[in-house]
Amino acid sequence: MRIIKGDPCVAEGAAWLAAREPRFAEALDQVGPLPLRLKPEGFLELLSAIMGQQVSIASAAAINGRLREAGLVDERSVDAASEAELRACGLSRQKIRYAHALARSGIDFNALRGMDSAEVVRTLTRVPGIGTWTAEIYAMFSLGHADIFASGDLALQEAARLLFDLPDRPKEKDMRRMALAWSPWQSVAARILWAYYRIAKDREGIA
Repeated sequence: MRIIKGDPCVAEGAAWLAAREPRFAEALDQVGPLPLRLKPEGFLELLSAIMGQQVSIASAAAINGRLREAGLVDERSVDAASEAELRACGLSRQKIRYAHALARSGIDFNALRGMDSAEVVRTLTRVPGIGTWTAEIYAMFSLGHADIFASGDLALQEAARLLFDLPDRPKEKDMRRMALAWSPWQSVAARILWAYYRIAKDREGIA
């Protein structure tokens, strides 16, 4: 299992993809060096991801900031926090349930490092509030898995439509099948497509 640990890993994956897919080579000429985008591991990273669901970036940052100010940053403190304390940090009733579920899930974050991507996704999605996309993003950026792709991501789907000149935006199942051709560097392909999407969004006026 390939693990991305630094910029040279991303560059290696980008070179491999460009050599096998001319569209990726074209995209890389436009986007330049790809970002590493690695994130921390652990409970707080997943809690922050859950807090960011269905709210603006600014709102998510405010909620996560209040949780940190209140010292609600680990399983024990969040488990012990009352609904009133969590509500004061800006959590909805649903997100209070999700926060408590994560705190009580018993996930062994060290053990996740030794799991393959499919097992990581299965483990994380057992927790209410963590869907496939969140689990895949955690595996990709917190664990550094090189061969995983967030097929349900709308930006990736739209970028693939534009870059590969597809008639329609691929659905999740089609996107997942398409991404198999980019193994063992699917997560680097995702980085290319996200970078390309930012350029295409400005050029095409995508909302």
